[in-house]
Amino acid sequence: MLFRSLRVDFLSTWLTQGSPVAYWISGLFFPQGFMTGCLQTHARQYKIAIDELAFSFQVLEAEEPGQVEERPVDGVYIYGLYMDGARYNRDQKCVDEQHPDELYDKVPLIHFVPTKDYVPKEDEYSCPMYKTGKRAGVLSTTGASTNYVCSVELPCSKEEYQPPAHWIRRAAALLCALND
Repeated sequence: MLFRSLRVDFLSTWLTQGSPVAYWISGLFFPQGFMTGCLQTHARQYKIAIDELAFSFQVLEAEEPGQVEERPVDGVYIYGLYMDGARYNRDQKCVDEQHPDELYDKVPLIHFVPTKDYVPKEDEYSCPMYKTGKRAGVLSTTGASTNYVCSVELPCSKEEYQPPAHWIRRAAALLCALND
């Protein structure tokens, strides 16, 4: 337990001092720990109980970390994700059908924003994020797959509305790494 506490304290310090503008989530062995550190940093900074925090999400227009000059005031920018079973439509800013002959769509940077008492919108797709495209893993002591990272809320199209259930049937997911 002491090691976990020291690790999270180190991460909190790293996040607030001299850290990069955006983080390559695919390069992290245990992204869940990184995300917990982000929430803990926010909780300490604003004196909020960490249990009251969850991430809300905003997909940015920036495709590469070099296109962003400053760190966000709150939260972190994440890059390196791919969408499988769908794509992110940059014009409509929503989940959309894949282009023909494209298996994976590289997703723009996503702003993970720590939010107090966050409740996802019903018209957004709660897109699961996995470390690999295998989408299977050993069940951990928490009861979750070791391959599952978190769910990212993504907007669905307002023009040609396809409800979140459509993307569930398509098994649309975000992947940190592509299988060869």
